[in-house]
Amino acid sequence: MNRKTLVHSKTAFKSIAIIALVLIMFSCKKETKINNTPKSKQVTAKDILGNPNYQAICYGGYRKTSRDIQPTIAQLKEDLLILSVMNIKVIRTYNVHLAHASNVLIAISELKKENPDFEMYVMLGAWIDCKNAWTDLEPNHEEESERNAKEIDEAVRLANKYPEIVKIIAVGNEAMVKWATSYFVQPNVILKWVNHLQKLKKDNKLDKDLWVTCSDDFASWGGAEDNYKTKDLEALIQAVDYVSMHTYPYHNSHYNPNFWKIPADESKLSDIEKVNVAMNRSLEFAKMQYNTVKNYVKSINPSKPIHIGETGWASSSDGFYGNDGSKASDEYKQALYYNAMREWTNKEGISCFFFEAFDEPWKDSGNPLGSENHFGLITVDGKAKYALWDLVDNKVFENLKRNGTSITKTYNGNKEELMNNVLVPPNH
Repeated sequence: MNRKTLVHSKTAFKSIAIIALVLIMFSCKKETKINNTPKSKQVTAKDILGNPNYQAICYGGYRKTSRDIQPTIAQLKEDLLILSVMNIKVIRTYNVHLAHASNVLIAISELKKENPDFEMYVMLGAWIDCKNAWTDLEPNHEEESERNAKEIDEAVRLANKYPEIVKIIAVGNEAMVKWATSYFVQPNVILKWVNHLQKLKKDNKLDKDLWVTCSDDFASWGGAEDNYKTKDLEALIQAVDYVSMHTYPYHNSHYNPNFWKIPADESKLSDIEKVNVAMNRSLEFAKMQYNTVKNYVKSINPSKPIHIGETGWASSSDGFYGNDGSKASDEYKQALYYNAMREWTNKEGISCFFFEAFDEPWKDSGNPLGSENHFGLITVDGKAKYALWDLVDNKVFENLKRNGTSITKTYNGNKEELMNNVLVPPNH
């Protein structure tokens, strides 16, 4: 090859290399645009769970007294933006047979497109119940509902459609605990579906990094009576990627009140001191339930992670937990419990899906004052309860609205009025 030909060849090669480099750069930019989540934010359940940078909460966006009236995607986006400024990055849903779950995923996807830095992940719940549940027939707790398979299939479909958002699938919600007399199933049913999902992961039909669990009462995970501690439960503990357990000192203020009532040696405390020490005991009660589950689970599999899938405190009740009952319900106690649980679980590396983000009036639609309607940290009409008053003061919710209303404080921010509604636990 002569010098002239060599020069032309080098020039041509250089031009081709430049073109190739430009094409590669363009390709990378194009790929970045398609993938709205930066590579650095492609996190897994293993990264999220136990990480205090990923605060978790239970979420239902229902605003009316019936779930027949589904929240719109625009309303869901309102809620998600509110949760985001609260530093919530993981939300939990409960079933997929209604439009709510899929619409939440659409809403998150749209928010990520509008702002690539928006970050929100989902623990997707698949509802599981027994044969004849929610019918006029006697529930058959030895057999499962025929529609469980459809619920699982839909959860799989959504997890595959939104792998960048759905990081966990929970098979059932309080589906094994025996006080759920309307619908509970035996552990072998949950085990069957957990194994099914784990096989899909193994066969590359589900993201291998997706974590599978069951979210259930502490008793169902071996934290209470021995009759729960079966071979099927042992197999289930081995099969799940982590244990998701529930603890409710609030409900136990009625059903198991020894820790809640004021003992004789505290009778001379002021009313607010009595409330404060009772709430300290409530935290210890939650820790105790967590540790009983931990001790049992670790005896079966020492490396199995354990997180809190649900715990909360209602701010109002006209029943077992109100003025004529255990006197557990008010916003002051809710705030103490919320802050104490966050502090403890963050320190210990435990994810805590606090129940819940917003009040949901469908839960006890026939009784507006029922406690089930009042577990939210924010009311239906967008008022932040006492636990979040400091966020209002710090203008965290500035420019955000719910149903067209700015986020303001309950009681118009009058703490004296709020404290007048604080109930003192009963004496032993």
